[in-house]
Amino acid sequence: MSRRRRGGRKRSGSRRFALGCAVVLTSAFAIFSYAAVWFVHHPRGWIDRMCERHPGFITAPLLAVGSSVGDITDAIGWTGHDAVYEYDTEAPAGSVLFAGAPRHTGQPAPNDIVVLNRGEFMIGWSPKLRHPVWCAYHVTKEPRHNVGRRPNFSRDRSVPSAPPPSSYERSGYDRGHMAPNYAVASRYGEAMQKQTFLMTNIAPQSPSLNRGVWRNMEHRIADLWTARYGEIWVIVGCISPLDNRETISGTSIDVPTQFYQLIVAQEGLDIRALAVVIPQKVPYGAYAARYLVSIDDLEDMTGLDFLPDLPDFIQNPLESELPSRLWPIRPGDVFNLLRLRYSR
Repeated sequence: MSRRRRGGRKRSGSRRFALGCAVVLTSAFAIFSYAAVWFVHHPRGWIDRMCERHPGFITAPLLAVGSSVGDITDAIGWTGHDAVYEYDTEAPAGSVLFAGAPRHTGQPAPNDIVVLNRGEFMIGWSPKLRHPVWCAYHVTKEPRHNVGRRPNFSRDRSVPSAPPPSSYERSGYDRGHMAPNYAVASRYGEAMQKQTFLMTNIAPQSPSLNRGVWRNMEHRIADLWTARYGEIWVIVGCISPLDNRETISGTSIDVPTQFYQLIVAQEGLDIRALAVVIPQKVPYGAYAARYLVSIDDLEDMTGLDFLPDLPDFIQNPLESELPSRLWPIRPGDVFNLLRLRYSR
Protein backbone atom coordinates (compact mmCIF):
# COMPACT_ATOMS: atom_id res chain seq x y z
CA MET A 1 0.00 0.00 0.00
CA SER A 2 2.79 2.42 0.86
CA ARG A 3 4.33 1.86 -2.59
CA ARG A 4 1.06 2.75 -4.24
CA ARG A 5 0.77 5.94 -2.21
CA ARG A 6 4.30 6.93 -3.10
CA GLY A 7 3.56 6.25 -6.78
CA GLY A 8 0.33 8.21 -6.51
CA ARG A 9 2.18 11.13 -4.95
CA LYS A 10 4.70 11.07 -7.81
CA ARG A 11 1.97 11.06 -10.45
CA SER A 12 0.12 13.82 -8.61
CA GLY A 13 3.31 15.88 -8.39
CA SER A 14 3.97 15.38 -12.10
CA ARG A 15 0.47 16.54 -12.96
CA ARG A 16 0.85 19.63 -10.77
CA PHE A 17 4.19 20.39 -12.41
CA ALA A 18 2.72 19.99 -15.92
CA LEU A 19 -0.26 22.15 -14.98
CA GLY A 20 2.05 24.79 -13.55
CA CYS A 21 4.15 24.79 -16.74
CA ALA A 22 0.99 25.10 -18.84
CA VAL A 23 -0.21 28.05 -16.77
CA VAL A 24 3.17 29.77 -17.04
CA LEU A 25 3.42 29.22 -20.81
CA THR A 26 -0.16 30.32 -21.38
CA SER A 27 0.37 33.45 -19.29
CA ALA A 28 3.62 34.21 -21.12
CA PHE A 29 1.92 33.82 -24.51
CA ALA A 30 -0.99 36.00 -23.41
CA ILE A 31 1.40 38.76 -22.25
CA PHE A 32 3.42 38.50 -25.47
CA SER A 33 0.24 38.56 -27.57
CA TYR A 34 -0.95 41.68 -25.73
CA ALA A 35 2.40 43.38 -26.43
CA ALA A 36 2.33 42.25 -30.07
CA VAL A 37 -1.21 43.55 -30.64
CA TRP A 38 -0.19 46.86 -29.04
CA PHE A 39 2.83 46.95 -31.38
CA VAL A 40 0.87 46.45 -34.63
CA HIS A 41 -1.78 49.04 -33.75
CA HIS A 42 0.73 51.86 -34.20
CA PRO A 43 0.93 53.78 -37.50
CA ARG A 44 2.87 52.07 -40.26
CA GLY A 45 5.67 54.64 -40.20
CA TRP A 46 6.27 54.04 -36.47
CA ILE A 47 6.33 50.27 -37.00
CA ASP A 48 8.80 50.61 -39.88
CA ARG A 49 11.10 52.73 -37.73
CA MET A 50 10.98 50.18 -34.91
CA CYS A 51 11.80 47.40 -37.37
CA GLU A 52 14.81 49.38 -38.60
CA ARG A 53 16.09 50.06 -35.08
CA HIS A 54 15.62 46.60 -33.57
CA PRO A 55 16.71 43.13 -34.71
CA GLY A 56 14.38 40.96 -36.72
CA PHE A 57 14.20 38.20 -34.12
CA ILE A 58 12.34 40.70 -31.92
CA THR A 59 10.18 42.56 -34.45
CA ALA A 60 9.27 39.63 -36.74
CA PRO A 61 7.46 37.64 -33.99
CA LEU A 62 5.75 40.83 -32.80
CA LEU A 63 4.44 41.49 -36.31
CA ALA A 64 3.42 37.88 -36.94
CA VAL A 65 1.63 37.32 -33.64
CA GLY A 66 0.23 40.84 -33.40
CA SER A 67 -1.22 40.70 -36.90
CA SER A 68 -2.86 37.29 -36.52
CA VAL A 69 -4.20 37.82 -33.00
CA GLY A 70 -5.12 41.45 -33.70
CA ASP A 71 -7.09 40.43 -36.77
CA ILE A 72 -9.45 38.52 -34.46
CA THR A 73 -9.53 40.96 -31.54
CA ASP A 74 -10.17 43.82 -33.97
CA ALA A 75 -12.94 41.85 -35.66
CA ILE A 76 -14.83 41.41 -32.38
CA GLY A 77 -14.18 45.01 -31.35
CA TRP A 78 -11.79 44.38 -28.45
CA THR A 79 -8.85 46.33 -29.87
CA GLY A 80 -8.20 49.23 -32.23
CA HIS A 81 -10.30 52.21 -33.23
CA ASP A 82 -12.14 53.40 -36.35
CA ALA A 83 -12.58 56.71 -38.10
CA VAL A 84 -16.26 57.44 -37.37
CA TYR A 85 -17.93 60.87 -37.46
CA GLU A 86 -21.52 62.03 -37.17
CA TYR A 87 -23.16 63.50 -40.26
CA ASP A 88 -26.79 64.69 -40.37
CA THR A 89 -27.42 63.64 -43.98
CA GLU A 90 -28.67 60.18 -44.87
CA ALA A 91 -26.55 57.90 -47.03
CA PRO A 92 -27.30 57.91 -50.81
CA ALA A 93 -28.79 54.40 -50.84
CA GLY A 94 -28.51 52.69 -54.22
CA SER A 95 -26.06 55.22 -55.64
CA VAL A 96 -22.68 54.13 -56.99
CA LEU A 97 -20.96 57.13 -55.40
CA PHE A 98 -21.13 58.12 -51.75
CA ALA A 99 -20.01 61.74 -52.03
CA GLY A 100 -18.96 62.38 -55.59
CA ALA A 101 -16.46 60.88 -58.03
CA PRO A 102 -12.71 61.26 -57.39
CA ARG A 103 -11.34 64.49 -58.82
CA HIS A 104 -7.92 64.91 -60.39
CA THR A 105 -5.72 67.26 -58.36
CA GLY A 106 -2.26 66.56 -59.74
CA GLN A 107 0.48 63.99 -60.01
CA PRO A 108 0.95 61.07 -59.96
CA ALA A 109 -2.59 60.66 -61.32
CA PRO A 110 -2.54 61.02 -65.11
CA ASN A 111 -4.41 63.91 -66.67
CA ASP A 112 -6.20 61.81 -69.31
CA ILE A 113 -8.78 60.08 -67.07
CA VAL A 114 -12.01 59.19 -68.89
CA VAL A 115 -15.05 58.16 -66.83
CA LEU A 116 -16.79 54.97 -67.98
CA ASN A 117 -20.25 54.48 -66.47
CA ARG A 118 -21.20 50.80 -66.22
CA GLY A 119 -24.44 51.33 -64.28
CA GLU A 120 -23.61 49.70 -60.95
CA PHE A 121 -19.96 50.74 -61.05
CA MET A 122 -17.86 53.50 -62.63
CA ILE A 123 -14.30 53.47 -63.93
CA GLY A 124 -11.75 56.27 -64.20
CA TRP A 125 -9.85 54.91 -67.22
CA SER A 126 -6.45 56.13 -68.42
CA PRO A 127 -5.76 55.63 -72.16
CA LYS A 128 -2.09 56.32 -71.49
CA LEU A 129 -1.71 53.73 -68.72
CA ARG A 130 -4.24 51.34 -70.31
CA HIS A 131 -5.80 50.41 -66.99
CA PRO A 132 -8.16 52.09 -64.49
CA VAL A 133 -6.83 54.79 -62.19
CA TRP A 134 -9.93 54.41 -60.01
CA CYS A 135 -13.11 52.37 -59.91
CA ALA A 136 -16.17 53.09 -57.75
CA TYR A 137 -18.78 50.48 -56.84
CA HIS A 138 -21.37 49.87 -54.14
CA VAL A 139 -22.49 46.66 -52.45
CA THR A 140 -26.00 46.23 -51.06
CA LYS A 141 -26.51 44.35 -47.80
CA GLU A 142 -28.16 41.20 -49.17
CA PRO A 143 -26.97 39.04 -52.09
CA ARG A 144 -29.77 38.73 -54.63
CA HIS A 145 -28.26 36.42 -57.26
CA ASN A 146 -26.41 33.13 -57.39
CA VAL A 147 -22.85 33.43 -58.65
CA GLY A 148 -22.37 31.05 -61.57
CA ARG A 149 -19.37 30.27 -63.73
CA ARG A 150 -16.85 33.01 -64.36
CA PRO A 151 -17.22 34.59 -67.79
CA ASN A 152 -14.24 34.86 -70.12
CA PHE A 153 -12.25 38.09 -70.19
CA SER A 154 -12.99 40.18 -73.25
CA ARG A 155 -11.75 43.33 -74.94
CA ASP A 156 -13.86 46.46 -74.48
CA ARG A 157 -14.62 47.42 -78.08
CA SER A 158 -16.03 50.78 -76.99
CA VAL A 159 -12.62 51.92 -75.69
CA PRO A 160 -9.88 52.00 -78.38
CA SER A 161 -7.01 51.91 -75.84
CA ALA A 162 -8.37 48.82 -74.05
CA PRO A 163 -5.95 45.91 -74.36
CA PRO A 164 -6.93 42.38 -75.44
CA PRO A 165 -7.02 39.68 -72.72
CA SER A 166 -4.03 37.96 -74.33
CA SER A 167 -1.81 40.93 -73.36
CA TYR A 168 -1.46 39.51 -69.84
CA GLU A 169 -0.57 35.95 -70.86
CA ARG A 170 2.82 34.75 -69.55
CA SER A 171 3.43 38.21 -68.08
CA GLY A 172 3.68 37.06 -64.47
CA TYR A 173 0.67 39.23 -63.59
CA ASP A 174 -2.95 38.32 -62.96
CA ARG A 175 -5.78 40.16 -64.67
CA GLY A 176 -6.86 41.88 -61.47
CA HIS A 177 -10.47 43.04 -61.17
CA MET A 178 -11.11 46.55 -59.93
CA ALA A 179 -14.91 46.19 -59.61
CA PRO A 180 -14.92 42.66 -58.14
CA ASN A 181 -16.55 39.71 -59.84
CA TYR A 182 -18.13 38.19 -56.73
CA ALA A 183 -19.64 41.32 -55.16
CA VAL A 184 -21.08 42.56 -58.46
CA ALA A 185 -22.38 39.15 -59.58
CA SER A 186 -24.05 38.37 -56.23
CA ARG A 187 -25.83 41.76 -56.07
CA TYR A 188 -26.55 42.69 -59.70
CA GLY A 189 -26.60 39.47 -61.70
CA GLU A 190 -24.97 37.87 -64.72
CA ALA A 191 -25.22 40.77 -67.18
CA MET A 192 -23.44 43.13 -64.81
CA GLN A 193 -20.92 40.41 -63.88
CA LYS A 194 -19.85 40.22 -67.54
CA GLN A 195 -19.11 43.94 -67.44
CA THR A 196 -16.48 43.26 -64.75
CA PHE A 197 -14.65 40.95 -67.17
CA LEU A 198 -14.13 43.68 -69.76
CA MET A 199 -10.44 44.58 -69.89
CA THR A 200 -11.25 48.21 -69.00
CA ASN A 201 -11.97 46.89 -65.47
CA ILE A 202 -8.62 45.11 -65.23
CA ALA A 203 -5.15 46.07 -64.00
CA PRO A 204 -1.95 43.99 -63.67
CA GLN A 205 -1.73 42.48 -60.18
CA SER A 206 0.86 40.08 -58.81
CA PRO A 207 -0.65 36.69 -57.94
CA SER A 208 0.24 37.14 -54.26
CA LEU A 209 -1.71 40.40 -54.16
CA ASN A 210 -4.69 39.38 -56.30
CA ARG A 211 -5.21 35.98 -54.66
CA GLY A 212 -4.20 37.04 -51.16
CA VAL A 213 -4.87 40.27 -49.30
CA TRP A 214 -6.85 41.88 -52.18
CA ARG A 215 -9.25 38.91 -52.34
CA ASN A 216 -9.53 38.96 -48.55
CA MET A 217 -10.62 42.60 -48.58
CA GLU A 218 -13.13 42.04 -51.38
CA HIS A 219 -14.84 39.26 -49.41
CA ARG A 220 -14.82 41.22 -46.15
CA ILE A 221 -16.68 43.96 -48.00
CA ALA A 222 -19.16 41.69 -49.78
CA ASP A 223 -19.90 39.18 -47.00
CA LEU A 224 -18.83 40.41 -43.57
CA TRP A 225 -19.08 44.20 -43.50
CA THR A 226 -22.33 44.44 -45.46
CA ALA A 227 -23.86 42.02 -42.94
CA ARG A 228 -22.79 44.33 -40.10
CA TYR A 229 -23.15 47.82 -41.60
CA GLY A 230 -25.50 47.50 -44.58
CA GLU A 231 -24.72 49.10 -47.95
CA ILE A 232 -21.06 49.88 -48.52
CA TRP A 233 -19.39 52.24 -51.00
CA VAL A 234 -15.92 51.45 -52.32
CA ILE A 235 -13.33 53.20 -54.47
CA VAL A 236 -10.37 51.09 -55.57
CA GLY A 237 -7.53 51.91 -57.89
CA CYS A 238 -3.89 51.98 -58.89
CA ILE A 239 -0.87 54.13 -58.14
CA SER A 240 1.88 54.35 -60.76
CA PRO A 241 5.15 56.26 -60.42
CA LEU A 242 5.86 59.23 -62.64
CA ASP A 243 9.28 57.96 -63.74
CA ASN A 244 10.77 54.56 -64.54
CA ARG A 245 7.40 52.99 -65.12
CA GLU A 246 7.29 49.28 -65.74
CA THR A 247 5.13 47.90 -68.54
CA ILE A 248 4.03 44.38 -69.38
CA SER A 249 6.63 42.98 -71.75
CA GLY A 250 5.79 43.62 -75.38
CA THR A 251 2.96 46.03 -74.55
CA SER A 252 2.41 49.61 -73.38
CA ILE A 253 0.28 48.47 -70.40
CA ASP A 254 1.55 50.16 -67.25
CA VAL A 255 2.23 48.01 -64.19
CA PRO A 256 1.20 49.90 -61.01
CA THR A 257 3.47 49.78 -57.97
CA GLN A 258 0.61 50.06 -55.45
CA PHE A 259 -3.15 49.54 -55.20
CA TYR A 260 -5.64 51.19 -52.86
CA GLN A 261 -9.11 50.67 -51.46
CA LEU A 262 -11.26 53.37 -49.83
CA ILE A 263 -14.33 52.00 -48.06
CA VAL A 264 -17.26 53.96 -46.60
CA ALA A 265 -20.37 52.91 -44.67
CA GLN A 266 -23.03 54.85 -42.79
CA GLU A 267 -24.83 53.52 -39.72
CA GLY A 268 -27.65 55.88 -38.91
CA LEU A 269 -25.90 59.24 -39.00
CA ASP A 270 -22.38 57.89 -38.35
CA ILE A 271 -20.02 57.81 -41.33
CA ARG A 272 -17.31 55.15 -41.07
CA ALA A 273 -14.33 55.17 -43.47
CA LEU A 274 -11.00 53.44 -43.94
CA ALA A 275 -8.32 53.31 -46.61
CA VAL A 276 -5.48 50.91 -47.38
CA VAL A 277 -2.57 51.23 -49.81
CA ILE A 278 -1.04 47.85 -50.64
CA PRO A 279 2.21 47.36 -52.59
CA GLN A 280 2.22 45.29 -55.75
CA LYS A 281 4.92 43.01 -54.35
CA VAL A 282 3.14 42.00 -51.16
CA PRO A 283 3.49 38.60 -49.44
CA TYR A 284 0.59 36.23 -50.03
CA GLY A 285 -0.27 36.02 -46.32
CA ALA A 286 -0.14 39.77 -45.66
CA TYR A 287 -2.70 41.43 -43.39
CA ALA A 288 -4.49 44.47 -44.82
CA ALA A 289 -4.46 46.29 -41.47
CA ARG A 290 -0.69 46.63 -41.90
CA TYR A 291 -1.39 49.00 -44.82
CA LEU A 292 -3.94 51.39 -43.33
CA VAL A 293 -3.53 55.06 -44.24
CA SER A 294 -5.57 58.20 -43.66
CA ILE A 295 -7.65 59.44 -46.59
CA ASP A 296 -5.57 62.63 -46.58
CA ASP A 297 -2.43 60.54 -47.11
CA LEU A 298 -4.18 58.52 -49.81
CA GLU A 299 -5.03 61.74 -51.64
CA ASP A 300 -1.39 62.85 -51.48
CA MET A 301 -0.23 59.46 -52.78
CA THR A 302 -2.70 59.33 -55.68
CA GLY A 303 -3.21 62.92 -56.81
CA LEU A 304 -6.97 62.50 -56.42
CA ASP A 305 -9.55 64.20 -54.20
CA PHE A 306 -11.91 61.63 -52.65
CA LEU A 307 -15.42 62.23 -51.27
CA PRO A 308 -15.30 65.79 -52.66
CA ASP A 309 -19.00 66.50 -52.05
CA LEU A 310 -18.78 66.08 -48.29
CA PRO A 311 -18.89 69.43 -46.45
CA ASP A 312 -15.60 70.52 -44.88
CA PHE A 313 -16.83 70.12 -41.31
CA ILE A 314 -17.12 66.35 -41.79
CA GLN A 315 -14.57 65.85 -44.58
CA ASN A 316 -11.63 67.39 -42.71
CA PRO A 317 -11.76 65.30 -39.51
CA LEU A 318 -12.85 62.10 -41.31
CA GLU A 319 -10.06 62.26 -43.87
CA SER A 320 -7.32 63.19 -41.40
CA GLU A 321 -8.12 60.37 -38.96
CA LEU A 322 -5.95 57.25 -39.17
CA PRO A 323 -7.84 54.13 -38.07
CA SER A 324 -5.80 51.45 -36.33
CA ARG A 325 -7.89 48.45 -37.41
CA LEU A 326 -10.13 47.03 -40.08
CA TRP A 327 -13.81 47.30 -39.17
CA PRO A 328 -15.34 44.91 -36.63
CA ILE A 329 -17.77 42.26 -37.83
CA ARG A 330 -20.68 40.42 -36.23
CA PRO A 331 -19.43 38.01 -33.53
CA GLY A 332 -21.07 35.10 -35.32
CA ASP A 333 -18.99 35.81 -38.44
CA VAL A 334 -15.60 35.23 -36.79
CA PHE A 335 -15.53 31.65 -38.06
CA ASN A 336 -16.23 32.95 -41.58
CA LEU A 337 -13.35 35.38 -41.17
CA LEU A 338 -11.01 32.53 -40.21
CA ARG A 339 -12.24 30.41 -43.10
CA LEU A 340 -11.66 33.31 -45.49
CA ARG A 341 -8.19 33.81 -44.11
CA TYR A 342 -7.03 30.23 -44.49
CA SER A 343 -8.88 29.17 -47.65
CA ARG A 344 -7.45 29.58 -51.11
